[in-house]
Amino acid sequence: MEVYAAIDLHASNSFLAVVDREGKRVFKKRLGNNSAILLNALEPYKEGMQGIVVESTFNWYWVVDAMMEAGYRVHLANPAAIQKYKGMKHSDDKSDAVWLAEMLRLAILPEGYI
Repeated sequence: MEVYAAIDLHASNSFLAVVDREGKRVFKKRLGNNSAILLNALEPYKEGMQGIVVESTFNWYWVVDAMMEAGYRVHLANPAAIQKYKGMKHSDDKSDAVWLAEMLRLAILPEGYI
């Protein structure tokens, strides 16, 4: 199954979202900021993973390094270039992570480069 993931990264926790090729949400959960926890959550989707988005925030380095070392293709989102979808009624960590994964799936993600 072809899937796309995004990690909305914060100082003490992250929200991980995974969507399939049709945009259906197949996984969404708040997790601790620990590479082993994040990698364990992603493991069931590894074979079909097309890419993982991480927003370029003050603390993105460790998660990008861990994902790349595990063999994932990582996309660093440029938050200054991202606009919220106007149809979204509210924004929170869950919807932010899903929106990042959706932008990757739709090939409209504004990226920074690693």
